[in-house]
Amino acid sequence: MIQHCNKLYEWNMSIIHRLKTLFMAFIAALFLLPVAQASDADNTIQWAGCGITKKAFMAELAAAYEAKTGVHINLQGGGATRGIRDTAGLKIDMGGSCRMALPQADSSELHAVMHPVAWDALAIILNESNPVSSLSTDQITKIYTGKITNWRDVGGNDAPIHLYVRRGNVSGVGYAIRQYIFANGNQEFVTDKKYVMRSSGPLERAVETDPLAMGITGISSARKRDVKIIGFDGKEPTYENVKSGDYGLYRPLYLVTSPTPSKKVKEFVKFATSRDGRDIIRNNGTVPYHDALNLMSKMRIYGFGVE
Repeated sequence: MIQHCNKLYEWNMSIIHRLKTLFMAFIAALFLLPVAQASDADNTIQWAGCGITKKAFMAELAAAYEAKTGVHINLQGGGATRGIRDTAGLKIDMGGSCRMALPQADSSELHAVMHPVAWDALAIILNESNPVSSLSTDQITKIYTGKITNWRDVGGNDAPIHLYVRRGNVSGVGYAIRQYIFANGNQEFVTDKKYVMRSSGPLERAVETDPLAMGITGISSARKRDVKIIGFDGKEPTYENVKSGDYGLYRPLYLVTSPTPSKKVKEFVKFATSRDGRDIIRNNGTVPYHDALNLMSKMRIYGFGVE
């Protein structure tokens, strides 16, 4: 009898959950559909998001798509959080993100639909003059928590470490570091305020010019800078090491849409994940998402959801 009641309760809760999901989808469609239809009126897609996603594939995909269809994609920056929230809020047509949606951080992100397109490595970058060639998980942990503050303690010169980090806990890179290295999305990084950057672009530029700098960013953008990309736990962030999962710091890169995207946005997402789109991503030195689906199971070990 008790087992029967438990099964009946679970069945009822399942029905309630499904009805709730359908109701939320209906409400989203009710409010979003007119805007999505209106956005098809011109031949432009407004895109904003993280600079890493832009450098990994978006600029090249946008150029190829415009040549093919005549639809122009206006690319703006602003970071992963803007890419997700401005898309969910219908301020732009489509976003780019190097992290998953986090509705627990902001409820607006519940209305963002995440489309994984590529895989990106997190690269440890130093100034080109720095002699250090690799860091371990333990060393990075101690640097980010202020337990190691001098380069001599990790094989470098006797000089202070200038640790550059992203502002906020939910930036794409910052969130990934917290999950991978610390398994704690609220982990605080110990560094001087002057080394806290608003986005990955300024962080990368600072490392280019500061001989004592260290930072972590996406390999897709780091390789286009004059910085030194070093090893992590004895592995280099090469294309093959990312694809195989041998390099331990990686995450998906996403295109972000609303629940009811316009036809031209849907067509672009379809193009990005097509054979032609994957060729463009691959030729840009980035691993297409569907080339390494085996990485999904490893992502969940670190507490990442993969759409």
